[in-house]
Amino acid sequence: MKIDNSKYDDMFFQADQQIKDNQITQAIKTLEAIIEENDEYGRAYNHLGWVYETKYRSYEEAEECYKKALKFSPEYTPIYLNYAYFLSNQHRFKELEALLDKALHVSGIYKPSIYNEYGIMYELSERFDLAIDYYKKAIFSCTDNNNIKTYQDSIERCNQKKQLFAPPHSGGRAGE
Repeated sequence: MKIDNSKYDDMFFQADQQIKDNQITQAIKTLEAIIEENDEYGRAYNHLGWVYETKYRSYEEAEECYKKALKFSPEYTPIYLNYAYFLSNQHRFKELEALLDKALHVSGIYKPSIYNEYGIMYELSERFDLAIDYYKKAIFSCTDNNNIKTYQDSIERCNQKKQLFAPPHSGGRAGE
């Protein structure tokens, strides 16, 4: 039997607005009330995870919430980027790559953002050519000019890093 989530959806949208209005403690109370009544409402876990991560820097609680959000609402696309940012900030690239691989198969996911996250991951891993490939994928799948400019800037930044970190030449002149 499918649960009627309309009550929880209303509470969730209320909590979302409370977060936007910077009423963080009230938003937490609203999200916790949802979970108390329906402990499988994954969207509430996503928002709680975001609050714990960004407002309280409580990373263990944040990750626990993100994992529950993925478990209970794998179709909810915002969880993938929120958890990706979390993993990226901690340089947990193996876990991040698995998450991004999964995200690409979620209906409705905004692929340019996922490709961008791959690019960032590879750039931070100093795998600049692979990063550039993913930034290009982001460009090709994107129709927003501002985002395209961001991805182009990322490619340029990777090219600059490649030049800075290129192995030094032998020091001799050509033909010697």
